[in-house]
Amino acid sequence: ALATTGKQRSAVLPKVPTAIEAGVAGYEATIWLGLMAPAGTPKPVIDKLNAAVNAMVKRPDIVKLWTEQGAVPMSMTTEEFEKFLRGDIEKWADVVKKFDKS
Repeated sequence: ALATTGKQRSAVLPKVPTAIEAGVAGYEATIWLGLMAPAGTPKPVIDKLNAAVNAMVKRPDIVKLWTEQGAVPMSMTTEEFEKFLRGDIEKWADVVKKFDKS
């Protein structure tokens, strides 16, 4: 492997540099999973789902399984997830604009 694409080195490939360390300034491309609900879903329902997901990703068996696969479990409030999602959309929209040749 030449590089990994996260901000930090992978726990499963600790000797492999990140793309940034390998000389590609500002490069970060990672996958993430999130749970979304239809617009208008009542806040108590959203909060209950968020609490259940956050509890699940903190379970030791889940953390162990995901860590073995190189995944990093993240837990966020609904507000933090919205900010994260909007930031990711903006990031990739900028990439598309820079490389769009149409």
